[in-house]
Amino acid sequence: MLGTQFTTGSPNWIDLGSPDTEAAAAFYGAVFGWEFQSAGPDAGGYGFFRQDGKTVGALGPLTEEGARSAWTVYFQTPDADATQKAAADAGGTVRVPAFDVMDAGRMACLTDPGGAEFAVWQPTAVKGLERTSSTNTLVWAELHVLDPESVLGFYRTLFGWRWAEMEAPGMTYRVISTAEGDQEDASFGGVAERQGDTSHWVPYFAVQDADAITRSTQGNGGSVLMPAADIPDVGRIAWLADPFGATFAVLKPAPMG
Repeated sequence: MLGTQFTTGSPNWIDLGSPDTEAAAAFYGAVFGWEFQSAGPDAGGYGFFRQDGKTVGALGPLTEEGARSAWTVYFQTPDADATQKAAADAGGTVRVPAFDVMDAGRMACLTDPGGAEFAVWQPTAVKGLERTSSTNTLVWAELHVLDPESVLGFYRTLFGWRWAEMEAPGMTYRVISTAEGDQEDASFGGVAERQGDTSHWVPYFAVQDADAITRSTQGNGGSVLMPAADIPDVGRIAWLADPFGATFAVLKPAPMG
């Protein structure tokens, strides 16, 4: 289960790149109740999504040329430069070389061999998200690629990830875990064969009512990519997009036991 005691390979940050940060902040505020707080006058428009004063994500303007609005999932590393080199050596692409984010930490923006973009975060002052796995916060990270096995090998080289296969409707799903601890307890996401044109990571947010969030998304200018549906032993999920096309998913977890 995704927590906030991050280890190597844990998703420890998410942020949204948007062409209109004010409108994006308003959308997610309406849908999830998040408040947006600027990171300061020197942050270039970057700021934090907060819930009860706890950071649950971040938002900033698009900075890469030709970039589309999207959520980026960051994974913890003890050494961003070493992970960047390992990624390049293993067939990945370095989009933005490692750099210091003031005193918060060090990061690099990478692309895996399957074409999915992600980032790594080496924390210093900012350890990562302050709340996860509760209502309207990040609960799962899911990768969609053409060849899951080969791409998982890439991530194992970087982070030591483990995975277990499970049969899902029409596909083999792989549940991924960090290298440390009990494999089931350390699980934080999954990998599926992609159905669309692009490979990408999708953040899932835990919700109390997937159908209500779907309606709110539509009512606030977003769109429905996959209507809410029940997945046995998992819960009720929906795939959505904000008004600028950034994909995210919501999950009402199935009752435990």
